[in-house]
Amino acid sequence: MSGGGPAADSQGNIYLLDGNGTFDTTLDANGFPSLGDFGNGFLKLSTQSGALAVADYFETVDQGENDTDQDLGSGGTVVLPDLTDASGKVWHLAVGAGKDANLYLVNRDAMGKFNPVADAVFQEISQLFPGPVFSTPAYFNGTVYYGAIGDQIKAFTLNNAHFPSAPTSHTTTVFFYPGATPSISANGTNDAILWAVENGYSATLHAYDATDLSRELYNSNQAPFVQDQVGPDNKFITPTIANGRVYVGTTYGVAVFGLR
Repeated sequence: MSGGGPAADSQGNIYLLDGNGTFDTTLDANGFPSLGDFGNGFLKLSTQSGALAVADYFETVDQGENDTDQDLGSGGTVVLPDLTDASGKVWHLAVGAGKDANLYLVNRDAMGKFNPVADAVFQEISQLFPGPVFSTPAYFNGTVYYGAIGDQIKAFTLNNAHFPSAPTSHTTTVFFYPGATPSISANGTNDAILWAVENGYSATLHAYDATDLSRELYNSNQAPFVQDQVGPDNKFITPTIANGRVYVGTTYGVAVFGLR
């Protein structure tokens, strides 16, 4: 997951996307790979009895196209809070995306397993992104934020427990390789800021209004202070926010941003 950590729900289940590897298309009576090989899968791991075991999974119909290196596990996953559809039904969902540029929204209670004819998944949007996803999305107040390779960071506001096909807002900046993993800071549901690091000759920390990503609040190259610039870039940087400061990993250390 390009350095992204696994996600977990309140029942102690762990969710992750794994990369290139064998998937056994011969299934056992429970719909699991007969030899226990789950390559390119969206996995749910149980921690019952103190042991890890695959409790459920989702596999795309092409098993990640190992021959063309289209593994799902280049991107990370996020467990979403309970969502309600138009009929009032509550869903327990998780979201993930990888190199095929498709978005997958899985039902954590029945992820879909493997169907050789068509993907059995809660929602799939093909080619939602113009390039591969090497990042983990952020979630805030009903909206999911994605930064794919060669794309703006985009906000997708969930509606009736489903993703829209078009973003609610997006940044004007395009984030080239490896895209961006955004972070959110907020005062409850107010004053939300989306933070992201742009990879380049000199890495740039950006801050956007999370309710309207077209509104940039700050970037580390715009201020007339050399110390705002973090120097040589590093891939897979996720800004960390704590106690009113933003921490950014660099090639040679950690840069700390805060109010002057």
